Amino acid sequence: MNARIQAPLWEQIGSSFVSHYYYLFDTERTQLGSIYIDTSCLTWEGQQFQGKTAIVEKLSSLPFTKIAHSVTAQDHQPTPDSCILCMVVGQLKADDDPIMGFHQSFILKNINDAWVCTNDMFRLAIHNFG
Repeated sequence: MNARIQAPLWEQIGSSFVSHYYYLFDTERTQLGSIYIDTSCLTWEGQQFQGKTAIVEKLSSLPFTKIAHSVTAQDHQPTPDSCILCMVVGQLKADDDPIMGFHQSFILKNINDAWVCTNDMFRLAIHNFG
């Protein structure tokens, strides 16, 4: 008998969010505002942004026309305050640049029956040992 074990709810929510996020990012970054709230925080390569407007302005102004993300691995955990912590590792290809690795973490919170991103941290996987 091949009984399929269902993933915990936080895994399902986290995986769905990650798929939705990178779909929007790769196809229409300006629509990412729908997943953030006015108190959301983004750290992008060490730069801090707070609030839906500032975050969308940053993501929309990134200097490439085409991008494609490929998620290699993702992990999700429930937090003690009923949020979901998501960690993503993957690769991205922007315009004609070489493929680069990246790491991204999200904290998701259920507000008014919708899961939103309260915290988002992104880094390219570039090592400078100089």
